[in-house]
Amino acid sequence: MSISIREALAEGAGLQRVSDSWKLDTELLLAHCLGRSREYLFSWPTRTLSTGQLETFRGYLGRRAQGEPVAYLLGTRQFWGIELRVDSRVLIPRPETELLVERALELGSQSGVDAMHVADLGTGSGAISIALAKANPAWQVTAVELSDVALAVAASNAALLNVHNIEFKLGSWCDELAEGEFDIILANPPYVAEGDQHLTQGDLPFEPSMALIADRQGLGALEKIIDQCRRCLKKDAWLLLEHGFDQQAWLQTHLLEKGFKNICGYKDYAGIDRMICASWAGP
Repeated sequence: MSISIREALAEGAGLQRVSDSWKLDTELLLAHCLGRSREYLFSWPTRTLSTGQLETFRGYLGRRAQGEPVAYLLGTRQFWGIELRVDSRVLIPRPETELLVERALELGSQSGVDAMHVADLGTGSGAISIALAKANPAWQVTAVELSDVALAVAASNAALLNVHNIEFKLGSWCDELAEGEFDIILANPPYVAEGDQHLTQGDLPFEPSMALIADRQGLGALEKIIDQCRRCLKKDAWLLLEHGFDQQAWLQTHLLEKGFKNICGYKDYAGIDRMICASWAGP
């Protein structure tokens, strides 16, 4: 049995219970199955799917109906205008994490230094590192990741995108970083508390828990990074951290106590507290 593109799109209505963006999800999955753009779907709505295409598409719909993220089904995710390969080994890059890239680029531009040395802690798919390295080929970016399988994804993405100014290191936070070497250290660490209800919602149940969950009610990784990074930052260098919606006030206090200055919080595109930036006053 063959069906048209229009009819195939209508089958996506069953995704409404798991996705607020079910129409977009359906379009992306169908376009992927056909090897075409979303625009093609609306230009040729009466074109029919082959038996193999229909079988693949319905398989994707079934997996999406079970909650599996579209990014994992497609195997790709856009971040800062870059298409990254992603799978269940890595966290799916979010638009709000682009705030880290945006602020790091601003700081680099304001510094007047061409060859910045930047560390991206917990690089995951390599999204932040690759975005910064592509934007500034003179920068040397060090990407650190505790998960060897995630680090493999990041290195593969860099190779596919022909980005060569990134050094990949397997390790925990600042353990593998040299002393006093970095102009900027930034991270999107795990910051969700174990047992948080959000872990059962959306894409999160399918993503690696080590990239999401932190001890001390979600503050453990943030605290470790703040404590450790001081050894690795140059004087007046910058630390940028993504964080949870209710963690900014604690971070401001903790950064001040640990000798940081010029502390500033930022909201994401939804108006939610999401990032904090501070400079290291020096020992």
